[in-house]
Amino acid sequence: MTAVLDVAARSLDGTPGFARGAIRLTDIAVTFPTREEGPLVALDGPDLAISGGEVVALIGPNGCGKSTLLRVIAGLLSPTRGSALLDGDEITGPDSRVGLVFQEPRLLPWRSAAANITFPLELEGWSPDRQAARLAELVDLVRLDDSAITARPSELSGGTRQRVALARALALSPEVLLLDEPFSALDAMTREHFDLELLRLWDEAATTILMVTHSIPEAVLVADRVVVMTPRPGRIATEIDVDLPRPRTVALMETPAATAIMAKVREHLEWTA
Repeated sequence: MTAVLDVAARSLDGTPGFARGAIRLTDIAVTFPTREEGPLVALDGPDLAISGGEVVALIGPNGCGKSTLLRVIAGLLSPTRGSALLDGDEITGPDSRVGLVFQEPRLLPWRSAAANITFPLELEGWSPDRQAARLAELVDLVRLDDSAITARPSELSGGTRQRVALARALALSPEVLLLDEPFSALDAMTREHFDLELLRLWDEAATTILMVTHSIPEAVLVADRVVVMTPRPGRIATEIDVDLPRPRTVALMETPAATAIMAKVREHLEWTA
């Protein structure tokens, strides 16, 4: 069983303490039925503890169950075995305390950027005035250009669509933000920029972040800890602390300390075709 990482977290007002948004996964197994070859075991027993306010990167080969693990935490998928807890509460379904951003923005094409961002607020029954006030906060938080607010997703660049998706995920001030390779479709320079933007958002929103990535440099740049998964059936091979100072910079990734951490992550990865 993976040891619990006991880290100092920020409280919601920024003072030292232990923030909400703690995740505890115990002996998680997920099995999917198949037509021909019997059940497919996607996850087989990973244990994972994430402290409130921590940033964790999840890395591993294709098909190892990274996205499946995120869906369990998001309440979109029930485990076949084991337990998933958020702040000590069993996760039994979607929860406003958890925001999820997919690899594709998955915006509603017939709605403007603003209407996509406020959609969760509509579902919660917020008044129009309250929605407008929160929209202004979110536009500022994700640094969305004012000219994009009234545009539809098809009229926006890939990077701007992801800003809209991030703003929507943050609309209800979630305690946990789950990111499923949100920047993988962007070019390298834009991706680095968004990784730094993500760290700024984390600093301002004080939320727990669990990010799936295939990029070792990205994992080390953003995370407090990198969790390496095995090929399917997904298990946790190791957890590697990222003992690098914050705030992080791209230049930091060229230092011997960062290079050594990346080499350690690479050493534990088992890539499959």
